[in-house]
Order: sequence, then C-alpha cells, then structure tokens
Amino acid sequence: MQSAARAPAAGHPPAEAARPADNIPLGIALMIGATVLLTLSNAFSKHLVAHYPVGEVMFLRSSIAFGLVCAFMLPATGLGVFRTRRPGAHVARGLSQAISQTLTVLALGLMPLAGVTAIGFSAPLFAAVVAILWHKEASDPVRWGVLIVGFLGVLVVTNPGADSLQVGALFALGNAVMYGTVTVAVRGMAKTEKAGTLLIWQMAVMAAAHSVLLVFGFRWPSLADAALFGLLGASNVGAQYLWTRALSSAPATAVSPFYYLMLVWGMGLGYLAFGEVPNLHLVTGGVIVVAAGALLLWHETWARRQPETRTRRRDSAPPLDSAPRRLARPVAMPLHRPETLILSRDLRA
Repeated sequence: MQSAARAPAAGHPPAEAARPADNIPLGIALMIGATVLLTLSNAFSKHLVAHYPVGEVMFLRSSIAFGLVCAFMLPATGLGVFRTRRPGAHVARGLSQAISQTLTVLALGLMPLAGVTAIGFSAPLFAAVVAILWHKEASDPVRWGVLIVGFLGVLVVTNPGADSLQVGALFALGNAVMYGTVTVAVRGMAKTEKAGTLLIWQMAVMAAAHSVLLVFGFRWPSLADAALFGLLGASNVGAQYLWTRALSSAPATAVSPFYYLMLVWGMGLGYLAFGEVPNLHLVTGGVIVVAAGALLLWHETWARRQPETRTRRRDSAPPLDSAPRRLARPVAMPLHRPETLILSRDLRA
C-alpha cells in the first residue's frame, strides 16, 4: 500500500520516497496479453516450420526480435545498455534460451499446439527439483508430493502407450527441463542486472546462436510468409515486454496463475488454425499439470511467509525475562507528630 509522505523535519535528511502501490488489475491484464502473444508466437512458428527449415525459422524469429529491441531501446539508452559485469552469465542465459526455444519449435512441428503448451507448464516443476538438488533448498512432503503429481500429469499428456513416447513430446520435455534448469541457475541475475540489459543481451546471443543453424538450409520466403516472420518476431518481443511489465506491476502470486490461460488459447487456436481436436489425455493431463503448478506456487509463497510471520511475532512479543510492570506506589501523606505541634501558651502552661 502507498503510504502518505511526510515532510522532513528540520535538521533531518528527507525520508525515502514511498513506493507506488501494486496495480493488480493492470498486472493481470498485462499477463493475459502476454499469454495471448506467446500463443500467437507458437502458432506462427508451427505454421512456418512446416514450410521452411527450422534453422531459418529460428534465425529470422530471433534476428527480427533483436532488431525491434534495438530500434526501441538504443535511441533512449545508447550502447551503455550492453554494459555488464557478468558477460559470461548473459551468454550462458542466451544460449540456453536459444536451445530451449529451438526445442519448442521442433516440438510444435510434431505435436498439437496445446500439447506442447501443457508440457511446457512443467518447467516450474523441473526448476523446483533443480533448486532442491543443486541449491540444497529445504524440502518437505507437500513439495515432493506436488512435484510427483505434476510429473504424472506430464505423463498423461504425452500418453506413452502402444505408439510409444512421441518424438515431439521428447522435444517439449527437453524444453521444459532446459527452461526450468536455467531459471534456477540465473535467477539471481535480476538482482544485479537491469531489465533492459537482460533483454538486449538475451536477444543478441539468441540471434547469434540461431545464425549457426542456417547451415541446415535457407529458402527465401514469399511476401505473405515474410509478413508472418515479422509478426513472429514482434509477438515474441511483445510477449516478453508484457510479461516483464506484469511482474513489475503486481506480485507474482497475483498474476502468475493467469499464465495457465495459455492452455485455453492453445486448445482454441490449435482447433481453429490447425484442426487439432483436444483428446481426453491432453485435457486431463493439462489440468493436472496446471493444478500442480498452481499448488506449488501457493506452497512456495506460504513457506516463504512463515519465517517472516514468526519474526514479526517474536519482535512484537515482550521479552521473557522482563519483570512485570508494577503499579505506582501511592504517595504517603506526611503525619505530624504530637511533639512537633505548635501549642498555645495556655496549654503549655
């Protein structure tokens, strides 16, 4: 909440400015917009990878996005936005994102749009596992139970059976593992790096990495497909921008659950654009994965708040070794002794 500002007293430095209040409705709207653009980006990629080499799709997607970021950002920031003390971490982050998005596009060429989206929701589950095993974070039975249920939901979506596990599902799982692992590995970068620096480094490294894939083939697109490539890059950048704005406008716990609307958009757009009818395995497994992710988010938030709550209670409680307060002793009224009384002359005689 925004607190009222007070005028600084004379002789004292001015107090720190109050932080603006969270705008939860705006954050939710921005997150919903980000999910729409992400779904459109996946749909454009799915259409283009069916007609063009995957390396060409990835390179044009990343290079157009990088060009748009430079066009909007550099006039205001200059080349100073590239300044960083952690270039190695930025390169590792960009390379991992390049691999993750390539696996996503490969999966989109082999699987329904909603299926790739549902499997992608398992990324937070992999991130939690890596945090436990790598960063030695504390765990409890509830956390492990949620993770197990979530992974069972992934198995339901992939539907391994008589036809064996689909190759596209393996690509989608690889994307989830890569994205979840990188999220844990570089999650501290946001504390030392500016948002613009993170974005422009990511786009630059991804464009450079995807240029290597051009050795697998390139075909000049038609005018209509060139427009789709432009929309692909624009939707990718727009989704990233709206996502960042959503998380800066409201708490993650308020806006993150709306990220799962991507499954709804994926089912609807997959049916309208590609004639993909969601089957029972996809709907059931998707609901399980979404429920597990939402429950994990709630549990992690609750677990982080518990130490803060105990600290506040301990700080507000009176010390155990402090003596109980005593009531003030009433003031004694002085009484004159008889020998000090002033007697009249008659009585003394």
